[in-house]
Amino acid sequence: MKFCPKCGTKLQVKRGKESLFYSCPKCGYEERAHTVEKSIETRRKDSAVKIVRKEADLNPLPVISMVCPKCKNKEAYWWLSQTRGADESATQFFKCTKCGYTWREYS
Repeated sequence: MKFCPKCGTKLQVKRGKESLFYSCPKCGYEERAHTVEKSIETRRKDSAVKIVRKEADLNPLPVISMVCPKCKNKEAYWWLSQTRGADESATQFFKCTKCGYTWREYS
């Protein structure tokens, strides 16, 4: 990786008629490239590890005792959101831990 000696911007490799050269996209500085370095990263397919979990296992929301209006389950996730003006109270949302139904309660 080379940088422009005038402005410090990373130089880009350009192809000329007979050779390669470095060019600054900011100030227009150019210099002939005697060697161009190219880095290649390879990964073996079998070295990757895939972790699969249910979405419910990944839910970081707190749980509260609340009866779901749809399935009558007694637990729900909850969170607050400012859905109206800043001078008004926040809206509390609930999501059933069993069926996933979401409802809200205005404070």
